[in-house]
Amino acid sequence: MSTQSTADRILSVLEEDAQASYAEIADRAEVSKPTVRKYIRQLEEEGVIVGYSADVDPKKLSSQSIALVGIDVDSGMYVETTRTLKELDAVESLYTSSGDHMLMAEVRAADGDELGDVIHDEILSLAGVTAAHPSFLQERLK
Repeated sequence: MSTQSTADRILSVLEEDAQASYAEIADRAEVSKPTVRKYIRQLEEEGVIVGYSADVDPKKLSSQSIALVGIDVDSGMYVETTRTLKELDAVESLYTSSGDHMLMAEVRAADGDELGDVIHDEILSLAGVTAAHPSFLQERLK
């Protein structure tokens, strides 16, 4: 058995395959199915697991474009602006960042034109947003 903690082994399996069944997780993490259920429930309640998602190759989406957008926000408006960004339908996920921008958002729209409109009309127009720097995703490599 691995010296890695039970929770870490279960999380590792889920990160590789969020659709793995409890039986698959139990087998790969070397624990029982009831243990998997217990740990997953506990990790969800503690907020360690915040959701399950699918990795998508943007090149294969015929009806959707994706951009990662670095967003700079006036520090005095940070909480209000962040709250508003989280409510935008086109913002799939939003992260704080220690990089070049205060926030990083995954933004989705039907096509590149609509994505540009979302960035210009919905994100840049928000009070507190000082800049938005999009990187349009083209092809998933891994």
